[in-house]
Amino acid sequence: MLNLDQYSCLGAALRDALDRWPNEICLVEADRDREKTRLTYSDFKEVALPLARALEDAAFKAGDRAAIIMTNQSKWLISAYAVFYRGGVLVPLDYKLTAAEHLQLLQHCQAGFLIIEYHLWRAITQAPEFKNHKLKKVLVTEAPLRADLAGAYRWEEFRRKGDPAFVMRERQDTACVVYSSGTGGRPKGCVLTHENYLEQCKALTAWYPFWPGVRYLSILPTNHAIDFMVGFIGPFICGACVVHLRTLRPEFVRDAFVRYKITYVSLVPMILKNLERGLRAKFEELSGGKRFWLQRMIALNKSLTRRRPKIGLSRKLLPQVHAGFGGELRAMFTGGAFMEPGTLQFFYDLGIPVANGYGLTEAGTSLTLNDLKPFRADTVGKPLPGVELRILSPDADGIGEVAVRGKTVMSHYLDDPELTARTIVDGWLVTGDLGRFDGNGHLQLFGRKKNMIVTEGGKNIYPEDIE
Repeated sequence: MLNLDQYSCLGAALRDALDRWPNEICLVEADRDREKTRLTYSDFKEVALPLARALEDAAFKAGDRAAIIMTNQSKWLISAYAVFYRGGVLVPLDYKLTAAEHLQLLQHCQAGFLIIEYHLWRAITQAPEFKNHKLKKVLVTEAPLRADLAGAYRWEEFRRKGDPAFVMRERQDTACVVYSSGTGGRPKGCVLTHENYLEQCKALTAWYPFWPGVRYLSILPTNHAIDFMVGFIGPFICGACVVHLRTLRPEFVRDAFVRYKITYVSLVPMILKNLERGLRAKFEELSGGKRFWLQRMIALNKSLTRRRPKIGLSRKLLPQVHAGFGGELRAMFTGGAFMEPGTLQFFYDLGIPVANGYGLTEAGTSLTLNDLKPFRADTVGKPLPGVELRILSPDADGIGEVAVRGKTVMSHYLDDPELTARTIVDGWLVTGDLGRFDGNGHLQLFGRKKNMIVTEGGKNIYPEDIE
């Protein structure tokens, strides 16, 4: 991978990555059982630079904000790269929000440029609030030839010949404005710097490296902090390949594991739980003899991998299970909500480790992650390199509010100094999450501070635990 200490911005690092691995596949886009796009790093560069040149001609300059509202696809990453190439600030928005919510966030972040899918743009133009928008340029992907784009341009035609000027940025300059949660009430735009992303990428790849030939299945929306890092920045910095699916129907997701021999994937706990149910159902369908033999092999694998994963051994002991995941899966990542330890242990016993983690948008992607040395199903792992955590005002059980300090912590909330001052205190980001450290440096979480109930006897009750 690239030495990220040598870079001051994402644009420079990504630019060098495209030149370093020109013949490696960087992107695959599939729609159901049909592959739509396959790009090498050289192909990616050839598509992205004319877009960057067109942005330059449209007076897009350093610090200008460009929002993206798209589902996972190659055009998302190509557009993001063009924005970074021109020194812009990226605002990734959730495509699942309503048109009114999109317009609210576009106004809040003061984005002058918007890159959006046709059906989403059509919904926005029909919203009553549309008449008040202040967008300068809108690029619409996959629009029908005769569609009325309400003054927007077709992404596919927004191209200019010639070499665009690369705009260098500094580490403390803003790279992205990311909205941390739903839009109910006041928007919370997390201002994240180039240093935040470079340091986060360096920390994650120190424990889970990518390399040319690795294939990451991008299922979570790219606008989310996890997939933006692990499904874009991380793979590209290391010369790996990202696989996008235009559908998340289970049968096509299962097929993608096998067809593309996926190496890594990030999943929300709900999807991971559904995978567990599906596997358990298949195991129950086996004949008595086959089920007995499978259980023996699972028990043997569990015994031999208790201290650390042994992927090669697990694949030999449980070949059919691993073949169902493509035969190359090394680990899955999860986080963002409570994950039952039993589910994590279930997959580990099959030789498919799940690295459980904890993080929040205000501090990049992840704060802690299970490094599998050893595997722990009852925690959210240990602090990543460069991340400093502490527990504020711990009670008799060692439980208190989690605070974090490090180079991945955001600069501030956009246009909200009061909320920023309440959230970042003396350099420490106060998370609002309750946790404690065990004797081995692993973090255990107990829910949100605002949800904690104190009984008349002074006992703390955590609704998340009860749920």
